[in-house]
Amino acid sequence: MISYGRTVLDLADELVDTYAEVFSGPPWNEGEETIRQFSTRLQSDVRRPGFRTAFAQSPAGIDGFATGWLTPDPFPAHRAYPQVAAQLGADRVRGLLVGALEIDELAVRGHARGQGTGRALLTEITADAPDGRAWLLTSRLATDTVATYRRLGWHEVPALPGTLTGVIVFLAPGHPDRPGAR
Repeated sequence: MISYGRTVLDLADELVDTYAEVFSGPPWNEGEETIRQFSTRLQSDVRRPGFRTAFAQSPAGIDGFATGWLTPDPFPAHRAYPQVAAQLGADRVRGLLVGALEIDELAVRGHARGQGTGRALLTEITADAPDGRAWLLTSRLATDTVATYRRLGWHEVPALPGTLTGVIVFLAPGHPDRPGAR
C-alpha cells in the first residue's frame, strides 16, 4: 500500500518499531539516539515535496516500509548528501539525482525477508517516479544490502576517480540515465 503526505503519521509508531528492529542490528548498529532521530525526522519528512511511503502489512503488523521524496534543488548539504556530491560531482548530481525520487529508507523485518517484500516495496514506491528517475544510497559496509540492490536491477553510479566515500549511489532499473541505458 502506498501513502502520500501526512497520513503516514497514523502509522508512525509501527514504522519506528520496524526501523528499530531493522537498523539496530549489523551492519547498521543504530542506537537509541538514531532511532529517535528517525522518529523526529519522519514528522518533518512528510512535508517534503513528493513525499510518499510504501508499506507491507500482514496480520503481525508492518513487515516493511520504504520512504521517499523528490530530491530538491539545490542538492542538500546535510546527512550523507555531502558524500554523494563529493563522489559524483555537481554535474552528475544535478543530472541524475535532482528532481528524481529519492528512496530515503527501506526497512524489511527479518521474518519478511527473502519473500519479495523489499522488491515489492521498491516497485511500489518508484511506480510513479518522474520519468522513471529514482535513486537511493546505502553503506558500502552493508554488503548483503548492496548485493540485494544489484540483484533487483539497481545500477551503481561509479564514483569519480579518487572520490570513493562510504556510500554507494544506485539508480533505479528504469532510470533513463542509468549505466548501460544508452
